[in-house]
Amino acid sequence: MAASTSREPQDIPLPPSPPSASEKLEKSGKKLKGKGKGKETSGIQKKRSTTAKSFTATPATPPIYEDDPPLNWVSLTDFLPSKTPPIFTKDGSYYFALEGYSVKIFATSTGQLVSTLSSPPSSNGAIPETLTSVVLNPQNIFQIITGSLDGSIRIWDYLDATLIRTLDIGQPIHQMCTHDKYQDFIFVTASRPNKQKKKAFEESAFVFRISLKATEISSQSANQKPADITPLGKIRYPTGLAVSPSGNWLVAAAGHKAYVSNLLDIKSGFTKYVSSERLTCLAFHPVEDYFATGDVKGNIRLWYCLNESSNVKVAGLEKKTQTASFHWHAHAVSSLAFTTNGAYLLSGGEESVLVIWQLHSGKKEFVPRVGAPLQTISITKTVDGREEYLLGLTDATFVFVSAATLKISRSYSHMKLILSDKVSSSSRPVPLAVHPSSSTIILPSSHASSVQMFSFTSSKIISELEISPSNRVSRRDEKPIEPSRVEHVVVSPSGEWMASIDARIGNEDFQGEVHMKIWRWDRKSSLWTLNTRIDRPHGLHSVSHLSFSPRPQPAQESHLVTTGGDGAVKTWRLRSSQGKNEALEEFWVARSSFNFRQEIPSHASWSPDGSLLAVTFGRHVSLYDALTNIHRSTFTSPECSFAKAAHFVGRGRFLAIRGEQDLVVWDVVSRSVCWNFTSSSPIDDLVPHPDNDSFAVITSSFPDRSRVHVFSPSTSKPSKTTFLPFAIQSIAWYSPKPTASISFAAITQNWTFVLVGDDMKAPEVEGTLAVGINSRSPLQRRTLFQDIFGKSIFDQTPTNPSSGAILQRTAGPVDQTVFDIPAYLAPPVESLFDPLMMGFLKRRPDEADPPPPPDVAGDEDVDMEVDNMNIEPVVPSRKFKVEAKEISSLVGLFQTYSLQHHALPQTPKVNGIVKINGVHAVPSPTPSKSLKSTTKPVSVDVVSPPSPEPTPSPMVNGIGKKRKKASDFY
Repeated sequence: MAASTSREPQDIPLPPSPPSASEKLEKSGKKLKGKGKGKETSGIQKKRSTTAKSFTATPATPPIYEDDPPLNWVSLTDFLPSKTPPIFTKDGSYYFALEGYSVKIFATSTGQLVSTLSSPPSSNGAIPETLTSVVLNPQNIFQIITGSLDGSIRIWDYLDATLIRTLDIGQPIHQMCTHDKYQDFIFVTASRPNKQKKKAFEESAFVFRISLKATEISSQSANQKPADITPLGKIRYPTGLAVSPSGNWLVAAAGHKAYVSNLLDIKSGFTKYVSSERLTCLAFHPVEDYFATGDVKGNIRLWYCLNESSNVKVAGLEKKTQTASFHWHAHAVSSLAFTTNGAYLLSGGEESVLVIWQLHSGKKEFVPRVGAPLQTISITKTVDGREEYLLGLTDATFVFVSAATLKISRSYSHMKLILSDKVSSSSRPVPLAVHPSSSTIILPSSHASSVQMFSFTSSKIISELEISPSNRVSRRDEKPIEPSRVEHVVVSPSGEWMASIDARIGNEDFQGEVHMKIWRWDRKSSLWTLNTRIDRPHGLHSVSHLSFSPRPQPAQESHLVTTGGDGAVKTWRLRSSQGKNEALEEFWVARSSFNFRQEIPSHASWSPDGSLLAVTFGRHVSLYDALTNIHRSTFTSPECSFAKAAHFVGRGRFLAIRGEQDLVVWDVVSRSVCWNFTSSSPIDDLVPHPDNDSFAVITSSFPDRSRVHVFSPSTSKPSKTTFLPFAIQSIAWYSPKPTASISFAAITQNWTFVLVGDDMKAPEVEGTLAVGINSRSPLQRRTLFQDIFGKSIFDQTPTNPSSGAILQRTAGPVDQTVFDIPAYLAPPVESLFDPLMMGFLKRRPDEADPPPPPDVAGDEDVDMEVDNMNIEPVVPSRKFKVEAKEISSLVGLFQTYSLQHHALPQTPKVNGIVKINGVHAVPSPTPSKSLKSTTKPVSVDVVSPPSPEPTPSPMVNGIGKKRKKASDFY
């Protein structure tokens, strides 16, 4: 977004009152002096963020005036979605989508952004050109190739998130395709740089076969040159480019023709096949050599022209061939895609409907109301082998449709772009409100009759509310259909209620409609539910403003005030009644209605305590008692001949009245003018600070520039004057935390959503930087080995499938991702064995902590109770840690005895080594005389007297035997 650098006298900050001094300064045209070159009123300095983010980086900063601090702002609106269909990895775990000059990598199972590959800036620091195409590298499936309008072909390793090399052809690239048969080449369509200012369909382009190898001279430079560039022919502006499954044919769709080239003889040129309508998209059958095209009239045509007999010696000749056509779309077909088996063809367009065509019968099925017009269609397979369709919508939303059920399984969107409002009149209001209970911002959605709830903390759309149900088709034939449009949205201070106004302007065919709907916040489901609908609250006239009363006390009744074109000011209140099931029902009803001297009200504002109501009637601002509607006072001043709105500022002591270019501050108590301010440019809005006496005034210097003045009721001199590189059409106070500075949310004239404030920063979102995905473990398909023998015990798949593509596999405290790196890069096995085994093996949890063993002398024998022979071994409860010296002693022991040859004795000795069942064992030593005198023999039939609960032994040596305590060995 390049900022304007024009210099105009009205850009000079105005001095404080009196107005006469400011007028003299304006007429003189003098500029403020700054330090250094370029610090005068030279417009907005260009600036680009060097970090790739998912949000639009702040491209410009306000000009630095003397004693004027800059005002930060961040845009939360993404780039316009690309018309290039997303591509998937071979295993379908991730998909790549183009957005501006970046490639965004998303996890298929969760839709979460995993990584962002951004094109590097040019040598002069300018913003990179837009990416137009992306394909998988035919030489390496772990690499992608992108093409951009600056003529660069970049090869990326998406596992390590690194740019391998860049090939420069010097011409803007529009389309790109590859084939496994030509692994060293790619096919692109490119146009001349000096032809970019023409209309798209009037441009001409060339089709090239470009080598992926660089020339020897440029192989060491940053921008390499392809070793071979072979032109295939000249075409119109391309709308599709694809290679047949066999690799013998290349087809380009452009204008009214389909250009076919025989790749077995690339010097033969193109054979042109004529279409009656301009072609918009192209798709090749995955198995057979025929292709499908869509045109601007909604026709789908299958072309059966790829055979040797029809393409012999006909280069440059326009021909007609056998085709099959399908027609359902009323508007242009935006995208086509064949299923993996080739039995079905998918199509989509402006109607927001996915159409599934059965090719052998011509029957069709529909997936309606996908949310917005379709722009791209891609096909992939899930982890378990099921097929899914990925739809890319024009509002930057990705929707997955199950091929088995033909229903939307999930959809992902950072923020839906506002599309339909771009053709509306700029005089109509734009809804914008803040809901404090859910920490969300309510703003227009991609369709005019809906609003979306965006959470700044999570950077996601929480929900979308359709205020007025309407058809998603935007036009009938060539004439646009005016939908019901949401004009106002306001939320009560308690966060429990939301009021909306949706209206549709009438014409000769139908009468205009105006509806006021009041919604209630359901805390359990975190959704808005419709409570009351009021048709035509001000008759046939529109509603100019509505506002909820503040609630300083919980017991105080809440009111809603509306102003309309019929000259009435109406208040509404909440009423309760007993329902049929003896349940208490609450709904809103009209409370009062009044007017003032046949004037038309335009704005209403409540005092902070809710006791006064200020209503703006053009040349007058009247003050009313909120409970009795008694007229208290009228404010009229020659400094502001026509008032547009009035706001209570300074904790309700003062009233700020704004006009077209004038601002007047009244003292409500003394009913006198404190000061006035005259701006050289129109005043767009006024935003009071909710916690202190300051307020901000937004003026529009140019269509693409605004100025923000911060005032206090005590003086007419602005405490701060800053600039913004855009014009604002809707604004609301928003701050995630209490702050003394200015902070608000706004919708610009370019229909982007921005947050403005001194402390405003872009939220931290995972995946906005270039991050390698080698360490991630997406859900994988079952292999043949797993089908036969089952999954490995070390494959610890996450239980929650929604997090499978973003979580790392762990086994205890050790991360298994060490196995993902090549063996020659891994550390020695000797250094990994112990920590890995300690991570894999988990200690068996104790069912119940046994009582502590009695204190017994070091080597004293303890009698053991033996009830039966079926005694399970129990792990000692005492925890111990094996030291390195113990391991070394064991190693020495095994080296000394286990690795040496020992001859077995011919006759077993009494106290020697006895081989029992092939296992060497040492029998118990013969008891000594002292032991015989102190120990009683134990028989099978006689149970030992109860002892003080000895520690259970891991194993039984035999009946009548004694052993050491387990704790004595550790």
